[in-house]
Amino acid sequence: MTGTMMRSMDPSETEIDLSDAGDGEDDGEQQPWKTQLETVLEEEEEDDLISTQSDTRPLINERDPKQINECLKVTFQDVIAEPASVRSGDRVWIWSHALFEVSRVWCYRIITALLAVPVSLIAGVLFAILGFIHIWFLTPCVQVVLINTGWLQTLWSSVLDIFILPFCQSVAKCCGGISVRLTRE
Repeated sequence: MTGTMMRSMDPSETEIDLSDAGDGEDDGEQQPWKTQLETVLEEEEEDDLISTQSDTRPLINERDPKQINECLKVTFQDVIAEPASVRSGDRVWIWSHALFEVSRVWCYRIITALLAVPVSLIAGVLFAILGFIHIWFLTPCVQVVLINTGWLQTLWSSVLDIFILPFCQSVAKCCGGISVRLTRE
């Protein structure tokens, strides 16, 4: 049932199916406008998609595999809730819920249709520049500093071994002989 609402037996529960008719999900039945060859080619493309996964062609259903946007899972009940003492009519509640979901989904789709490609392009260029700076400037500079200051590491470890270590060991031996005895009076 595409774009329809179904009301369950319990008036407090409402199930809204807002799936797209154009999602390309067929329930195993062949559309009459497709030839048998087109159907076979689509099945082969689906098999190729699964077998040749890469960074440039991720699976369509796995859009947040690392769950980095868990905070954006907002439902109608997270935003609007009526206490038992103040209630609107059932139809108002159902239509409000439906309009919330539809407007949220379609506004997101419209905004992403307009801005997703430019923002992705800007983000890709930005990460490419940051990667270039890190690989070609930052890492070599750090390596140059580490190579040229190797003598400082040797000097610092010698200072620690000659002056600081014996002092700390002496203090530890002096404090190691202290014992505390608690008695009740």
